Amino acid sequence: MIKSIDEIGEVVSKIKDIEFDGGIVLLKGDLASGKTTLVKAFVKSLGISQEATSPTFSVMNIYDGKVYHYDIYNEGTAKFLESGLLDNLEKEGYHFIEWADEKLEKILEAYGFDYITVEIIPEGAKRRYRIG
Repeated sequence: MIKSIDEIGEVVSKIKDIEFDGGIVLLKGDLASGKTTLVKAFVKSLGISQEATSPTFSVMNIYDGKVYHYDIYNEGTAKFLESGLLDNLEKEGYHFIEWADEKLEKILEAYGFDYITVEIIPEGAKRRYRIG
């Protein structure tokens, strides 16, 4: 399924449909492609008043104990694992991981975690979301 960034509300709804009681969402896309924008819209859709911000330097932000937002761009998958953040994925809630790679996907699969991937694809000046 591909949706344009103008349809971000539909993308949020689709993620909720797939991960109706929480789960892991891997976010892929270029720098400044809209990964955090998607998380902001998702957090807002849950009625959480706290605004989602990029966890680039903090590595993880938590919103109302319901949404966990990780950014592994600076630290990479190895640091994510070393820091014990993999254990957080067992907590109830939605877990959005920015800059996920194939290595992380293989590790999640090895530990029995299910996940969905949202890829943000540039199309000229626009962006589109592919959910899979």
